[in-house]
Amino acid sequence: MERDPGPEGARRALGRLLEAVLASRGQANAVFDVLAALQSEDREETQEAVRACSRLFGALLQRGELFVGRLPSEGSVMAGSQGATRKYKVWMRHRYHSCCNRLQELLAHPSFEVKELALSTLMKFVQLEGAHPLEKPKWDGYYLFPRQLFKAVVEGLLSPEDDCSLLLSRFQEYLEHDDIRYHTMQAATAVVGRVADGDPEVPLTFWNNAFTLLSAVSLPRQECSSSSFYVKHMELSRTWKVVHLKEHRKAFQLMWLGFLRHKLPLSLYKKVLVVMHDSILPHLAQPSLMIDFLTRAYDVGGAISLLALNGLFVLIHQHNLEYPDFYRKLYGLLDPSVFHVKYRARFFHLADLFLSSSHLPAYLVAAFAKRLSRLALTAPPEALLMVLPFICNLLRRHPACRVLVHRPLGPGECGWGRWGTWGPALPQQPVHRGSVVEQGLVSFLELDADPYDPEEEDPAKSRALESSLWELQALQRHYHPEVSQAASVINQALSMPEVSIAPLLDLTAFEVFERDLKKKGQESVPLEFIPAQGLLGRQDDLCAQHFTLS
Repeated sequence: MERDPGPEGARRALGRLLEAVLASRGQANAVFDVLAALQSEDREETQEAVRACSRLFGALLQRGELFVGRLPSEGSVMAGSQGATRKYKVWMRHRYHSCCNRLQELLAHPSFEVKELALSTLMKFVQLEGAHPLEKPKWDGYYLFPRQLFKAVVEGLLSPEDDCSLLLSRFQEYLEHDDIRYHTMQAATAVVGRVADGDPEVPLTFWNNAFTLLSAVSLPRQECSSSSFYVKHMELSRTWKVVHLKEHRKAFQLMWLGFLRHKLPLSLYKKVLVVMHDSILPHLAQPSLMIDFLTRAYDVGGAISLLALNGLFVLIHQHNLEYPDFYRKLYGLLDPSVFHVKYRARFFHLADLFLSSSHLPAYLVAAFAKRLSRLALTAPPEALLMVLPFICNLLRRHPACRVLVHRPLGPGECGWGRWGTWGPALPQQPVHRGSVVEQGLVSFLELDADPYDPEEEDPAKSRALESSLWELQALQRHYHPEVSQAASVINQALSMPEVSIAPLLDLTAFEVFERDLKKKGQESVPLEFIPAQGLLGRQDDLCAQHFTLS
């Protein structure tokens, strides 16, 4: 190829070659110069070569100058006695295949502009091949789609070496079309199965690319009267699977089941579980097939179990999943870390739903209330402002559990002695060893005297209903005034309307701190000492700005 200096010279040279090939079959060999430019290390020259190939082979497809049918080997056709037109079409179709293979390689090019251009060119070829098929239909009305070419595109997007998240976001625009979405699911299932089964150590990059692509596939909630096809057809046949939502659901289900049957990295399990309840389960043909995956995830523990709750909630409430040990395992998730995990808000939102049924036995609700009360002793203030109303709501819903905050006065009750009561002052009478009654409130209890067993994994055997929520009385002396006030609610008669915890689920320590700073105190305070001018004698520091007395 004649080379002029600079990208503009390369564009002109490629343009001349392109015109020569399209004008005369005698100039067909010039296509090799166009294909050679695709191998250029110069980014701009490569882009010009991609544009030239797009125009060249796009025109050949539209003009019907590529061989149609099962492609024979190039050598056998060239050596045979077939006509010149047949030889030309076979030869040019081989050049078209070489172009598509190189474009697939360019999907991993260092430059995103080159990758994006290669993707759009390949998708243009997909559309043109669909309109001008390179294979013969098996019968009239047979559905034709360039599956092999499109599978190569998907395979290029699921690179095991390069992060393709940006390119996949560009590809997501094509997923708005029904046929592209359907064939993406089929191609992704095949590619993931081939790579994962063929390599015991699949790179994390591949799994991340696969999840990005799979999670970008979104199905409509109900059948639509009109279809949006990327490959245009004269008319759509109802015999084609691609036009039916139920077939899309089957392909969607096979795609996710094929993906989740492999051993995934831990970080990917979390990403899957985050979208499971909202983006996966509603679109499956048989959501119950996710039972094994979700129950295994629920047994893992920690954040994985917390995230699996959403999916299990959908299966239990909408698909009649029976899970006999569900509440026992939910009870086991309550440990000190639950107040510090990233998914705390989601966990307590779901726990609130699970414990809302009036058919739950009193011992079970009492066990959750007691476990939360015990954990509250070491919880941060922002968590306490949410947990304390949560506990009070449990007592409002289940009146049988109110015995936890008001015990009878007779000695020997519950087999271990009088515990005291919340409310009015009590007469000074002998109480069980370890408890102290001051002004009618229990102020302290040795943990050995509490019948509740915090180490017991089964809430039915924890003896929580025999205990009392003395931890809430301890929290009434918390250093934070809002926590103290929230714990003091238990001293009053609990109103029937529940307190909404939704605004408190995402409360952070920063928000609590900011809220305290905005509170207005008394304007003048009588002092008999010199006001503090800083922390440890340092002036103009952060503490002095906010806490200096005046």
